[in-house]
Amino acid sequence: MRRANEKGVVEGTVKFARLNFFVPVPQVRDFGALNAWLQARCREDLGRRLRGQTPTQGRLLVEDRAAFRDVPAAPFDACRMQSTVASSESLVRFDDNDYSVPVSYAHHPVVVRGYMDRVEVGCRREVIAVHPRSWGRARQVFDPLHYLPLIERKPGSLDHALPLEGWSQPACFETLRRRLESEREDGTREYIRVLRLLEKHPPAAVEAAVEKGLRMRAHSRDAIAQFLVPPEPWERTTFRLDGREHLRQVKVAEADVGAYRTLLVGVGGGS
Repeated sequence: MRRANEKGVVEGTVKFARLNFFVPVPQVRDFGALNAWLQARCREDLGRRLRGQTPTQGRLLVEDRAAFRDVPAAPFDACRMQSTVASSESLVRFDDNDYSVPVSYAHHPVVVRGYMDRVEVGCRREVIAVHPRSWGRARQVFDPLHYLPLIERKPGSLDHALPLEGWSQPACFETLRRRLESEREDGTREYIRVLRLLEKHPPAAVEAAVEKGLRMRAHSRDAIAQFLVPPEPWERTTFRLDGREHLRQVKVAEADVGAYRTLLVGVGGGS
C-alpha cells in the first residue's frame, strides 16, 4: 500500500544522487558515456553503509530483492508513442517538429516513437526512418536518402531540393558527377542512381567503390555497384586437398588426345 511519505524518500534519493554524482558536472562525450559513468558510480555506492545500519547498501539490496516483483517479460520501451499519417511531402510531425520518411510512405499511417536521443518512425512493424531528436520547435529534419527516388525522376531538382540542402559528399562524388554529365546525356540521372547506392551500403564502402570506378574509368551505376559486391574468398575458387585425404591416393591418367581425334572423325563420317 502506498504511503504519503514515500515521495519524500524519492526526493531525498534524487538529492543524494545530484550532490554526489553531478557535483562537479561529469565531463563526458555523449549520453552513452554518461550512463556508463553513472552505472559505475552506482555500483561503487553499493559498498556504502547508511547511518545506523551495519549492512552495506549492496547487502540491503539483496534483502530487498526478495520482496521485488518479477521483471516484466517485455522490456520497457522508454519513449512517447504517437500515431499519425505521413504528409504528401513525406514528413511526419512529432512534438512540433517535422521528420522525413521515404517518399514511398507518403500518405501512409505510421507510428512515431520519441526517445530521449532519437525519433523512430515505423510502419507495419518495420522501422522506416530514424532521426536524431530535435528539441527545438517548428524545425524540419530531413534524411536526403528518403527523397532520392523522387529526385531521380526529376534530376533537374538535384541542386535545388530542400531535403538535400547542406548534404555534402566526398570530392570523388563531384568528380564522378562531372564525368558522367560530360559523357552522357542522362549523366545527372545516372549520378543520382549512384547516390542511391547509399540506401543499401555504408557511405565508406560506396566512396571506395566510386574511387575505384574513377581509377578504372567505369562511371556507370552498374559498374560501381559491382565494386560493392564482396569478392569471393580464394579458398572457394581453388580446389584443395585439405579435408579430402582420401583423394590423395587417386591417380588420374593423362588424357589421350588421339581419342578426341577419333571422335571428330566419327562425327565427320556420320554427317
